[in-house]
Amino acid sequence: MPGYTDGSTRTPSHPPNAFSPRFLQLFDEHDEPPTAAEADVAGPWSIAAIPGAGYGLFRAGEGPPRGVPPAAVFPDRWVALLAAAVLPGTGREPLFLLDSDPGPEGYAVRLEGGEVVGRLALFDEALVEALNGAVGLARSPMALAYLLEAAGAVALERCGAILQDRIAAGDPAAG
Repeated sequence: MPGYTDGSTRTPSHPPNAFSPRFLQLFDEHDEPPTAAEADVAGPWSIAAIPGAGYGLFRAGEGPPRGVPPAAVFPDRWVALLAAAVLPGTGREPLFLLDSDPGPEGYAVRLEGGEVVGRLALFDEALVEALNGAVGLARSPMALAYLLEAAGAVALERCGAILQDRIAAGDPAAG
């Protein structure tokens, strides 16, 4: 989980908010709940131009007007959009898990509850990580919107045509 040198995940400057610094300090003295990682990256995220640096990612309630530094800075807006799209998924436990030992039909891909939802001929952690990234995008309309915006007009036009054909054919998986 992203953090700071003091071990906290909040911004180091403790921007003004509804809770007093002392109240927040008391919470810092306790272990974080398992939901803390997701809360830190869940967003919503906004993107703001930073003169001379590029585009910064800011959590809701943070940003230049409040004197809070960005969580990340990218020279190009499309990369900032991609980061804003995938960041909320990085704090979640993975939905898909890959068995480390093969069975007779290959390596099982399981849901977090244990249900087998697929099998791979080869042990492919990168594929399962990509599936988890895709789930992060599919779970969040805002993340999906950031991804589509980052894709640009040409990709959206092509995507729209593909979706139109699939829906018109009555088979969303046809292609």
